[in-house]
Amino acid sequence: MNTLSHRKVRVQIDNVSLAYGATKVLRDVSINIEPGEFFALLGPSGSGKSTLLRMLAGFNQPQSGSIRVDDTDITGIPPWKRDIGMVFQNYALWPHMTVAANVAFGLEERKLPREEINRRAAAALELVGLADYGSRRPNQLSGGQQQRVAVARTIAIEPKVLLLDEPLSNLDAKLRVHMRTELLALQRKLGITTIFVTHDQEEALSIADRVAVLDGGVIQQVGTPTTLFDRPVNRFIANFVGTINLVRGEVSGDGSALHFAAPLLGNRTLTVTDCRPGTAELAIRPHALKVVAAGNAPHDERLWVDGGVTEREFLGEFMRYRVDVAGTSLVADAPHFGGAGHAPGTRVQLGIDPATVNILPAA
Repeated sequence: MNTLSHRKVRVQIDNVSLAYGATKVLRDVSINIEPGEFFALLGPSGSGKSTLLRMLAGFNQPQSGSIRVDDTDITGIPPWKRDIGMVFQNYALWPHMTVAANVAFGLEERKLPREEINRRAAAALELVGLADYGSRRPNQLSGGQQQRVAVARTIAIEPKVLLLDEPLSNLDAKLRVHMRTELLALQRKLGITTIFVTHDQEEALSIADRVAVLDGGVIQQVGTPTTLFDRPVNRFIANFVGTINLVRGEVSGDGSALHFAAPLLGNRTLTVTDCRPGTAELAIRPHALKVVAAGNAPHDERLWVDGGVTEREFLGEFMRYRVDVAGTSLVADAPHFGGAGHAPGTRVQLGIDPATVNILPAA
């Protein structure tokens, strides 16, 4: 069986900045990516994530800061000498070449012996499940197959780092889910350090070991998918990663006993930690709110508030309610096990578990 070799390397981005005139694209960005890690750069359009990826590839140059692969500073090294492979959003396959020729292209450019070129191209196609497609042209392949050819062409050169620039964005929804699973399986098989750019939070959270979320050229938070979802550090992360309820209120106390108060809580408060006194926002995910019919709230650790259902949306696995609580609209998700659920106009009670909430700095 043909094989490809890949050594796990660390990538260090230190205080990188870039501006076009008065427009700051990247602002003092620092990230450490572990050897063999599948790392995602996530953010909205214009956040700087693709610019940072292109900087790693060598297509953009930082105006300050440095980029290192293991112990080598590659900041000023041209793209073709960086030993970094990149899969582009549009795949950039040569339409007049066969699949095998496309995969071999980078190896031909490196003027490797023909036997080595054939071995590596065959190994790459076998890895992506296209060993029998070498004689076809790109236009004879599906979108998912074209994407795999682009990946095969990149891994054939045995790069130290694999860069993926929104490689799934041209695929339909069902195929995207399938291909991200395949990408992760391939990355795990190769053990290659991989950096993946996407604006799709579901993609990033489902396959990345860790995620850096950018906005306005600034790293907002770096962490595991569960950390970003469960413990967002600011309002932007809370809103961008998943659906969130944000309730403005006041934190008071002496540091050892802090309490959050807001109109929807009436004269009661939530005991909170890891925050400072002052104006703040209570952040709670819809699925963390327990929904029961009015008068059915159990005696448990939750703080129960009264409300009325204003809207209901059936989403298959769960029912999404919009509930008015003392003039504040909250979104609550309840698992669907059959039945119609709570109709608009119905009085309900929402249970807030203090262990599932976050207190964020007020915007």
